[in-house]
This record gives sequence, structure tokens and C-alpha cells, in this order.
Amino acid sequence: MTTTPLWPGRPYPLGATYDGYGTNFSVFSEIADKVELCLFDERGRETRVELPEVTGYVWHGYHPRIEPGQRYGYRVYGPYDPKRGLRCNPRKLLLDPYAKAVVGDLIWNEAIFGYRFGDPDGPANRRNSAPYVPRSVVTTPWFDWGHDRPPRTSWSETVIYETHVKGLTMTHPDVPEHLRGTYAALAHPAIVRYLSDLGITAIELLPVHHFIDEHHLVERGLTDYWGYNSIAYLAPHAQYASAPGLRAVAEFKQMVKNLHAAGIEVILDVVYNHTAEGNHLGPTIAMKGFDNPAYYRLMDDDPRYYMDYTGTGNSMNMRQPHVLQLIMDSLRYWVEEMHVDGFRFDLASALARELHDVDRLSTFFEVIQQDPVISQTKLIAEPWDVGEGGYQVGNFPPLWSEWNGRYRDTVRDFWRGVDQTLPEFAYRFTGSSDLYQSDRRRPSASINFVTAHDGFTLRDLVSYNHKHNEANHEDNRDGTDDNRSWNCGVEGETDDEGVLALRAQQQRNLLSTLLLSQGVPMLLGGDEFGRSQGGNNNGYAQDNETSWFDWTDLDASLHAWTRDLLRLRREHPMFRRRRFFEGQPVRGERFHDIAWITPDGQLMSDEHWSSGFAKSLGVFLNGAGLTSRDERGGLVVDDSFLLLINAHHEPLTFQAPVEGPTEPFVVVFDTTEVRFRDAEHREVLTIDDRREVAGRSMVLLREDPEAST
Repeated sequence: MTTTPLWPGRPYPLGATYDGYGTNFSVFSEIADKVELCLFDERGRETRVELPEVTGYVWHGYHPRIEPGQRYGYRVYGPYDPKRGLRCNPRKLLLDPYAKAVVGDLIWNEAIFGYRFGDPDGPANRRNSAPYVPRSVVTTPWFDWGHDRPPRTSWSETVIYETHVKGLTMTHPDVPEHLRGTYAALAHPAIVRYLSDLGITAIELLPVHHFIDEHHLVERGLTDYWGYNSIAYLAPHAQYASAPGLRAVAEFKQMVKNLHAAGIEVILDVVYNHTAEGNHLGPTIAMKGFDNPAYYRLMDDDPRYYMDYTGTGNSMNMRQPHVLQLIMDSLRYWVEEMHVDGFRFDLASALARELHDVDRLSTFFEVIQQDPVISQTKLIAEPWDVGEGGYQVGNFPPLWSEWNGRYRDTVRDFWRGVDQTLPEFAYRFTGSSDLYQSDRRRPSASINFVTAHDGFTLRDLVSYNHKHNEANHEDNRDGTDDNRSWNCGVEGETDDEGVLALRAQQQRNLLSTLLLSQGVPMLLGGDEFGRSQGGNNNGYAQDNETSWFDWTDLDASLHAWTRDLLRLRREHPMFRRRRFFEGQPVRGERFHDIAWITPDGQLMSDEHWSSGFAKSLGVFLNGAGLTSRDERGGLVVDDSFLLLINAHHEPLTFQAPVEGPTEPFVVVFDTTEVRFRDAEHREVLTIDDRREVAGRSMVLLREDPEAST
């Protein structure tokens, strides 16, 4: 390999940038005395070349003959004084924080740590870490995107499917075995067709930024399956590619291209709140070695230690301009170069901490707001972290949508029979206006979900009262104990037909509530066909059959029910309103855009709302009360619907509303049944009729003027 000195090059853009002739290398460090670029040949032999220029703490140089595929890293010379938070160590090969591809695995060896075991405050560890750490890779910026265009699905029409690249595809029978578990598998026509036929408009992928397996998992023979341990914010995770090297970038782009062609958006779960380098005892593999006090929040009184709002050992320093720049450059790269459509920010409250408290108008949100690229994408916050005051549901800026944890808790409690007030359920069902309307956000600010990757699957939610995480080798101490689940009388698997029937009915209740609620529904991948994790509510380390989709055990009737619900939602704007209900008379009518009905057909009064716990109610949704316009300015009008909900364990008879609707209703579905009603099983309810609703069930009816004929 040539040892030609580098040309001066340019400070920006940061990272390794190939221009068709050579590659510019640029990295940030405010505390470095010298930075060496380390180039590796096909045999792994290392050549070191000093970056010749520094401009405003950015070290840079240009090599006229380096092309895509070149493997590289850095060594940073500077102060090593852990008591002052300084951890430069040139014996540690560092990943480029702006690496666009990574190759090789991290091997947990003492050499990757900046200190010698047993003496973390002592002298620097002089062992060379290069044999044990992955390499950054120079990439090509060119890809044939053809006619790719972002679907730009409106929030009101969005249905999110939270899933995992590997878990979704690892056992799919129509995906070739050599592709399973990869971006190429997710791009396969069988997977794209499945998602499209189900009615999904956006997939939300668990982290795909390159991540590493935590040491404690490797010691137990496990791996980091979820991927919340990022180390390279511009690189797709290498192990999700069908071949090493540059393949990950091209495969990811092809995956996005294929999904876009089917009208499906791609949203990434991103982890900018912390990195895989952990706390003061963690390894030195990237940012810690470049400029530890710049990249991480250190304790003011003792900078040996890290502030930890994430429960993972460190927190990114959002007060540092170059850290903000890294995150914004990463986001912009994934939109402009990788064509993704949005982001879900893990533990987003941690990103809002300027000093200690969560600052709703922190610098991070201001930068997002003014960015002409990122501000136009779908932005979703997980509105909490593990620090004091970190639970911030409803408090994010107007540009953002939020995972609505209160929706999850309320709906779970309602259907398992726990006492709660009717206003709480009503607010969640109608889009949580109490959380989002004050700053003029719309129902789409609420990302509604009943289950997510973190916790029970839907099937397990109705099958287990307690977590069963023994396979994680943590004595079942990990994972939440607050599951708000109900096993329907038997813990775990059973042959009892009555219990199985009730569990299936409860799944239909929960899915129907989710997909008929106002707001943006998020479906946990596999819930549509009854995927189970055997009661494990923390599958973060289960890269195996526990977490992988079992395509041979598909509940066909539940899958059809979910598909029909999504079709109903897609065809009727009533269930995806763009604005909150007003609860007022509509255009001269004597009834409201929404009316809450007691089982005896009366409009609910203030006394009813304040009466405390209740398990049964009716909801009349007026098709003439949408008060929104279509893309051409036309007034949107829909059918009217009546929803009868009985979460009580015994049957209850409902009277049709005595005010408002005058036309008969036809039954759309009854959750005691396994399929939607068809013409052959038509059932009509007139304004004078009564209708029994079984215990723990719901019935949806549509107003139909022709039903009486």
C-alpha cells in the first residue's frame, strides 16, 4: 500500500468522501494533538498517514487514489487523564464517527479498553486494539434510484408496522435461504407483497445503525437483537447484509426503493441518546477516543463519570455543536442518500436535556425545526427517558408525533377489566385532545399502540399475567413487571377451548380498538397473526426463534380480521379524522359530530361522565361531521357509525340512540365472531331495536338508509 503523504483536502463534509478520483478524510477533535489515518489492505496490514491539516478543530486530508472499498480507521494523539474526562489513546484504533459502512466484528478483549483491567484510573493501556475492532469503509455515493419517489403518505392515512429486519424475514418460506435476515430479504417481493396486501403504509424498523453486541451478552452466549447499542450513525448494520463490505449500503437502498414502489414508507428507529462505548469502564472504539468531553455528558463534579439518562452508561452531549452536527448530518444522510421517510427517536427526552431538566425548546428541537430536509419527514418521539422528569408524553413541540404511552395503558386496562374513568378511555379513543390540542397539534400527534417490541406481543398480552424471561439469563429480573396483561384464566399455553376462544376475542377487541381510534395506529409486527414470544417481554437478546416470526404458525382468521380492519379504516375517513372532534352540533343538525351513548340509548350527561368506573358505552360517529376537506377542497363526508362496547364480563343489552340517527344500522362486525359480516349474514338494527352485546366484546354498525328495504 502506498505511503504517499495526504494532500491538505477539505474540512467538510466530515467523514470519508469519494469524489470519483480520490477520497477526502475529515474528523473532529478539539483536544487532539495529532490524528493519523490508518489504511488497511486486503490482508489487514496497516499503513498510517498523518492528517496534514486542522481547520477549526477539524482534521482533514485528501488521498488521490483511494476508492470505495478501502478499509480505514483513526488513531488520535492527545491527553489521557480520566480524572479530567480526557481519554485519547493512540494505541486504540477508532471507527470514524461518520463511517458510512463498517466491516468486521468487535472482539471483546482487554486491548479495546483505554485502561488496564483493575486500574481504571491508572496509566493508559498500551495494547494495540486494531486486531479486535471493526473497520470503517469508504463508500460510493452513486446508486441507480431510477424513478424512486417518497410516498409522502399523509399522517391521517398512515398505518405503521413496527418490525425487525431479521425477525420478519428469517424464516419466511418464500425468501431464499441465503437472503433471509437481510435488507435484501425485506426487499423481496414476497415480503413487500405481504405488507402491501395487509394494508401497511409504513414500516418502522428497529435500529439499523451499525451496532455492537454488549459484553455481558457475549459472556452469556447471547447477542444484541434489538440493536439499541449504536456506534456508527451513518452506516447500516453490516450483519443485515447478505455479504460483507459495501453490500449493506446498496442492499439497504434497494430495500427502500422496492418498498417505495409499493407505496410503503420506511421509518427508522434511531438511537442518538447514547452510544455503545458505555460508561467510564466501557471500551474506547470511536467517539470516546476522539474527544470524550465533547461527545458525552460528563459529571460536573467528577468528569471521570458520565451522566446517564438512558440506563446504558452514557448520554450524548447535546450542548456541543459538533455533536448536534453529527446527529443532523446523520439524519440528513439517511433522507437524502438512503431515501428514508422518517425517524422514531429512542428515549427522545434525553435529547432535550440542555442542563438537567427536559427542555421542550432545547437546541436539538430548534435545529430540527429549521432544517429544510429533516423538518419535512415524519418525526416520532419516544417521549420519555430514565432520568428524573423524563416522562414527557404530550409535551413535545408541534412538529412532532409521539408514542402515546397513556393510550397503551388505558386500552390495556379497559379490556382487562381494571377500574378507570370513562373520560380517560374517551380521550384516548378520540385522539388524546387533552394531550395534543392545546398547541394546535392534530390527532396524528398521537401514535397509538397497544403493543411494541418492548413488552408482550398481543397474543402474549392475553396469555400471560407475568413475564417469563428466563432465556435472557438474568433470573427473570429484566423487563417490566407492569404489563397490564390478563391471561384469561390460565397462565401460558393451554388446550382449554374456552380460554383460547376468549383470548382470540380479546385480541380482536384490542386490534379493533386500536385501528378504529383517532390518531396514527402502530401495529407490532406479527400481532396480526398471533405471534408469541412464549411470555418473554424483553426479547432484546433473543436472536432466535423466540423473536423471529414463525410463518408456519399463522392464525389465518386473526390475520383476515386485521386486514379487514385496515381496509375499513382506509375506506372510511371517519376513522382517520384530520381534526379533533368538537362535540358540537354539525351544520344545523340536532346531533353532534360524536355522541356518547349509555346502554339505554341516552346521551351521556355530565353525571354519567363523573360517575366513576364504567365498562360499557356506545359511540355514535356522525359521517356529516368530519369538517375537513379533501386535496381539491371538497368537503369530506362519510357514512355514520355506531360502536357498542361492553368490557364487562357479562352480556349487556344496548338500545339504539334515541336522538340523532334516524336510519337503520347494519352490523359490520361483532368481535365474538371470527370474521366480518358479509351479505349472507346481514343484520339490521333499527332505531326501535335492542341489541345484546356479549361480555368482553364490541359491535360496529354502519348507518344504511337502504337497509330497511
